Amino acid sequence: MKYDPIKKILGDIIRENVFLRKLFYKLLGLMFLREWHVKRELRLLLGGEKAPKQIYDAGCGFGQYSYYCASRFPRSAIYAVDIKSEQVQDCTRFFQNAGLTNATFAIEDLTQIRHEKKFDLAISVDVMEHIPDDVGVFRNLHRSLRPGGKLLVNTPSDLGGSDAHGPEDESFIEEHARNGYGVEEIRTKLTSVGFKVEKIKFAYGPWGSIAWRLGIKYPMLLLNTSKLFFILLPFYYLLTLPFTLLLMYLDYAGTNKTGTGLIVIATKA
Repeated sequence: MKYDPIKKILGDIIRENVFLRKLFYKLLGLMFLREWHVKRELRLLLGGEKAPKQIYDAGCGFGQYSYYCASRFPRSAIYAVDIKSEQVQDCTRFFQNAGLTNATFAIEDLTQIRHEKKFDLAISVDVMEHIPDDVGVFRNLHRSLRPGGKLLVNTPSDLGGSDAHGPEDESFIEEHARNGYGVEEIRTKLTSVGFKVEKIKFAYGPWGSIAWRLGIKYPMLLLNTSKLFFILLPFYYLLTLPFTLLLMYLDYAGTNKTGTGLIVIATKA
């Protein structure tokens, strides 16, 4: 399965147009269940706080979470980084053209960062599964936070995350260093560097996993077969989107006893 080429095609389409990039963010927010869960946690972490917050978006990708924080919590300052220069350049250009001045972007390798007590909140969404030295990155993120600072991690679980159901299975997403984390594994790694784990929740439970296949996996498989399927996608979603959104809502509103995704909140003591 080739996932990155699809990302590149979408990135090329939205690169120069502010309206298209905002529309793209809205579509990501609609179709990716992890965004529903992550944004809820961001609202819980930031919504009741009146004091400005320094936010570190550690692995910003397309910049959708930086955009959410910058627009939803305008008194906050976001410092967003990615190891890919094209992502940083695209985000910098978009935020400037969109008139958002409370976010800055830079190229950083999370295994090498040396920030000291600089941020109130660090966000790591679908990043840690890509990095072999995850403990080193957790240690660096811990050092970057002020006392009492929070870390929000979203990552696949080892219960079928990335659509891999055994150690020998290949990840659905390329560039993964691991298919997912166990609950106790990620808890142990975070506490080993000084974090106190406040919450670990499953996402993509039974309903969410079906929704992911209907809304993301199957369309990706079609697009990898032929780019002509871009023409057929509106008809596909016309038939499947109502069921997909209902299943996503059931996952979001309920409590999952298991799932292929993990959402973790940890505090620097």
